[in-house]
Amino acid sequence: MSENQSWKNSPALRMVKKYLLIVLGCAIYAVGFQFFCFPNRIISGGVMGIAMIINALSGLPVGVLTILINVPLFLIAWRHFGLDFLIGSLVGMLLMSVFVDVLAVTGYVATSDPMLGAVIGGVLKGAGMGLVFCVGATTGGMDIVIKFLRQRYNHINFGTLMLVIDVSVIVLYALILSAHNYESAMYSLIAMYVSTKVIDLLLYGIDNSCVCTIISENSEALIREITSGHMHRGVTVLEGEGAYSHRRKQVIMCVVKRNQIPELRRLVRGIDEQAFVIMTDAKNVFGNGFGNIAEVR
Repeated sequence: MSENQSWKNSPALRMVKKYLLIVLGCAIYAVGFQFFCFPNRIISGGVMGIAMIINALSGLPVGVLTILINVPLFLIAWRHFGLDFLIGSLVGMLLMSVFVDVLAVTGYVATSDPMLGAVIGGVLKGAGMGLVFCVGATTGGMDIVIKFLRQRYNHINFGTLMLVIDVSVIVLYALILSAHNYESAMYSLIAMYVSTKVIDLLLYGIDNSCVCTIISENSEALIREITSGHMHRGVTVLEGEGAYSHRRKQVIMCVVKRNQIPELRRLVRGIDEQAFVIMTDAKNVFGNGFGNIAEVR
């Protein structure tokens, strides 16, 4: 291995990249929160949302309140997730709190339209948090709680768990801060939904794969073209039987990228126009030619 390749794979460089992404993610989140959401009273979920409720009641700075609420949660996280997770998340929480309070000093408001604030603010906040989560850190608070829950309910996406918790905080906000804030709570739900979708997009990617099931009288020719032709995709052959004819048939199952679907349709049409084809969306495909299962979050 060359010296250049060794540096690219070095733990030091990976650590630098990790903390650069944490800084960038926290900055993006703070912009979405302070310039789009906060001026329009669009509340965040989790600890930041609780801090906003206290801020509305007492006037204390949101960033400072966020740090104070996070202290007991970080003590718990230290015992369960180790020092590396604690340091990364502590940096994320502190940077996010500092960025939010620093940007508040500018007094800048990007828009006074609550719908624009909800949508654009939601996108920016989701993108910022997604970058932080991608490197295995969190921004503290409810993110730590969600990490605990993911250990037990790992079949539920990070963004979905976050949405459930954040909606609870938003409902609390609406109930505590009088009926005049119900509209703000509804805009907050929009922002929260957008954020969680962006987070899941960054963590799990776009559903860009498709499971194809093909039943054909010319299965051998189809298998040959799919595996050794331009597509170069693996195929699993299942043994089937027609319920009416009781004839034995080979059922072809393969997973292809979404941009390969037109090519597969042309291939099947060229070999057997009478083939029966089923295509269904596939999410989180891992293995040769697709995602790496070792990187599942």
